[in-house]
Amino acid sequence: MAIQYGISGTTAKGIAASVERCVAEGMLGPDAALPPVRRLADELGVSPGTVATAYKELRQRGIVVTRGRGGTVVAQAPAVASRRPPRVPEGLRDLAGGHPDPFFLPALVPPSRLSPGARSHRSTPRLARLEEAVRHWLGRDGVPVEQVTFAHGALDLIGRLLSVEFRPGDAVAMEDPGYHHLLDLVAALGLRSVPVAVDDEGLRPDALRVALRAGVRAVVCSPRAQNPYGGSFSAARRDALVEVLRDGPEVLVVENDHASAVAGAPLWSLASGGLARWVHVRTVSKFLGTDLRWAAAACDRTTLARHDGRLLLTSGWVSHLLQETVHGLMTDDGTRALVTRAQEAYELRRETLREELGDRGITSHGASGLNVWVPVRDESAVVNGLRSYGWWVAAGARFRLSSEPGVRISVAELEPADAVRLASDFAAVLGEGESEATYGG
Repeated sequence: MAIQYGISGTTAKGIAASVERCVAEGMLGPDAALPPVRRLADELGVSPGTVATAYKELRQRGIVVTRGRGGTVVAQAPAVASRRPPRVPEGLRDLAGGHPDPFFLPALVPPSRLSPGARSHRSTPRLARLEEAVRHWLGRDGVPVEQVTFAHGALDLIGRLLSVEFRPGDAVAMEDPGYHHLLDLVAALGLRSVPVAVDDEGLRPDALRVALRAGVRAVVCSPRAQNPYGGSFSAARRDALVEVLRDGPEVLVVENDHASAVAGAPLWSLASGGLARWVHVRTVSKFLGTDLRWAAAACDRTTLARHDGRLLLTSGWVSHLLQETVHGLMTDDGTRALVTRAQEAYELRRETLREELGDRGITSHGASGLNVWVPVRDESAVVNGLRSYGWWVAAGARFRLSSEPGVRISVAELEPADAVRLASDFAAVLGEGESEATYGG
């Protein structure tokens, strides 16, 4: 046994299973280096080829990555473990989770119209009335709706597509900073993230062009309420990005419109730009209920066939009970009014915080959505400083690939009066350092 690493086994599968167990149990954390092939082979008394085969299997499953001369290391988000945000310390105001305000979520009442008994879900996986409502919902924003499908959330759909379309080592263009669960998902699939810088209008065309030249096979982005930066496509930005994407006609464009109804910005969708390969996915957890693990998607014919083909072989369909619940909420006048009030409240809370920060000389970003991104020089200093004032915000490290440091503040439950106090405390934290130039953005 390789005592230093806790790795054992005499076959490739045995060695791979041992490494996986060490990762799952925390004995080998992200970026932990595995021993060189020949050294481990000598320690275990096996051939170098056996260890190399084990490492290859681990790479294909997204547990480890190879960094050339840097050797083989545990992936940042290995497929047997996932980075979780730190636990919120007791007594602190949680502004790190990114969750909606429960006050604006409708009551979830299970549907009663479906009778018990067998029915052919696989032959009719989507309720016709919900599919019609989805076509109207997406179509009024200019998204082509000739082909639509459902999934168990955006991550479920995106993960299924990436696993069907691509192989470990393929490159995917990802927003930077971007949604940490998507960054983890791409790494767990063994795919390679290529960072694409964002600004207040979302993906930057120049950065996307560089990524296409680097050979990316897919682009994953948010057209509005970009998480964590808050960018939102303008019509001009959408057109510029479509023009860049024409140079990569086989690239799959995945558009995650996760906040849609409460984003506080209009949709300018890449899906309306005549692309060959695309999917536009929407969820409802931000405004109908965090337990509603359901997503609607519109896409091209090839993408539909590949997604639904794999769905049929796995979970088969999305629960009709869940579909009935979503349909009931989407078509309820009271719920629609509540969602409108939520969108207005979130916009007020977001803009109030940004104005208060700006009045104190603190730069922030948040053109849409439920979050505000504040560039800082030292994330730990700011997070710990705000903790001393009773606030808990998210350090930006888990959202970043190569972009500059920052912190993410979730504003969904931040009343305007609280935003004033937070901005004042934020300024005090910056002032407690050597200077704003040391800690501020």
